[in-house]
Amino acid sequence: MKLLSVLILLLVYSSPYTFAQNKTEQDIDLAYQNAKKGIYWGLANIPGKKAKLENDLIAEDKLYSSVKVFKEVYGVKVVSIGFYLTNDVEITIYKSYESLKAEGYNVPTTGWEGE
Repeated sequence: MKLLSVLILLLVYSSPYTFAQNKTEQDIDLAYQNAKKGIYWGLANIPGKKAKLENDLIAEDKLYSSVKVFKEVYGVKVVSIGFYLTNDVEITIYKSYESLKAEGYNVPTTGWEGE
């Protein structure tokens, strides 16, 4: 009987924590999805002659992502910060000029250092 009451107490007290953890996990996942949208935008908008491009992705009066694209030697660096409520997730990727071309991205033909 005591074991049953202890198990019931554990179940009652652990459920709010599980809900809170699941909610936080969902919020982080949504911030991560918004950061990925920023990465895709950055790769689709590689600057031609500029060395750096910055943009915020905003829709419905909400900031979804802040994106920075930097031209590097033989490639690009894309930094995207995705936002959801009070959470933010940052993703940084590096892509070489050759891999961008192989993946079908529209990359500028001039302005790359080292060519």
